Amino acid sequence: MFIKQISVFIENKEGRLDEVLKILSDGGINLLSVSLADTSEYGVLRLISQKPEKAYEILKNAGFTARIDEVIAVVVPDDVGSLQKVLADLRDGGINITYIYGLSIDGPGAPIAIKTDNQEKASEILKANSVKTITQEELEEI
Repeated sequence: MFIKQISVFIENKEGRLDEVLKILSDGGINLLSVSLADTSEYGVLRLISQKPEKAYEILKNAGFTARIDEVIAVVVPDDVGSLQKVLADLRDGGINITYIYGLSIDGPGAPIAIKTDNQEKASEILKANSVKTITQEELEEI
């Protein structure tokens, strides 16, 4: 149910994103999803890859500040209100969502990554509500 996400802290200046992506590309890393949130001085680049540990090592060796976190990968049905229902189930269970973003993975429904204040409890709630999830092993087979 959990997948590994690499978070990279980069300066908010021209060419820095390209530098990170080139380093990963040169290292043979295929990115499945990317999300970038910025402030005036820095950005947090969140990456999903089939080889998160290798991507992490490549980035650390290149001098970037990075870490690996676990997020929950959920497949939201392609129906009106489906995302709201999934998020309401979590809210009703006392879960706060830290961030959420879409994943670039083919298949039925809309895959998303969710980070919460209590990943284990969120996972139990999603399972109890029969929400389809994606595992790291499934990502590696894509």
